[in-house]
Amino acid sequence: MKYNEISHFSHPQHKLRFEYSEFPFKCDGCKEVGIGSRYKCATCDYDLHMQCGMITSPTLFHPFYSKCNFEFMSAPPGNTPRYCNACEKDVSGFVYHCRSCGFDLHPCCAKLPTVLDDGEVKLYLYRKVSSSCHRCGRKGRSWSYRSKCKSYNLHVACVREMLVENWHEVYVGGSKGRMNTIPRLNNTLHVPHNARRSKRKVKKCCEIAGFALQFVISALLGDPTPLIAAIVASFIS
Repeated sequence: MKYNEISHFSHPQHKLRFEYSEFPFKCDGCKEVGIGSRYKCATCDYDLHMQCGMITSPTLFHPFYSKCNFEFMSAPPGNTPRYCNACEKDVSGFVYHCRSCGFDLHPCCAKLPTVLDDGEVKLYLYRKVSSSCHRCGRKGRSWSYRSKCKSYNLHVACVREMLVENWHEVYVGGSKGRMNTIPRLNNTLHVPHNARRSKRKVKKCCEIAGFALQFVISALLGDPTPLIAAIVASFIS
């Protein structure tokens, strides 16, 4: 559910209004990059992902960790560096933490869709898969989206790395800066060896790859909507 205006414990000075922008921002809650839907304080330039702004429950259940009781925290517990079990990125702000198991999830990662569907291609979210990732070529690394035919696999961690590599100039020296466009992500995916046998297979693989990349990116950025996915797709060759 979306509200046009909210009050948030992390920014009690002013109310935050919902807005939609194609320009990147850094979420002041989880400290990760966002784009599209957000809650913003116009006075203080304070931004939150929708997922970070709409914390409706102090606890979270995730099917990948059926024995865990994730508790929302405004900052990671303890003095030991922590990382998100979904995307493997550092946790430095809002987090869902399981005290008994020690697992951590960014709010956007905790709410990644279990199925990505464009009407023709479906990708399913898994905690671990045995097939190689078409970004890094490795197996069994963190969460992955895999096609129903099991011929295409993309690590959530690899997509997050792509964003970090391409957006390192969004925030320089700890001060907020704005980019005019989202980064180009050309030539970032590998065509699997078993799809190189025919042009038809290569074309289909590339279609799946483009679909997977754009929707996983938009979901990680906190806005898994067709509009943002289309914007991302326009930068993918």
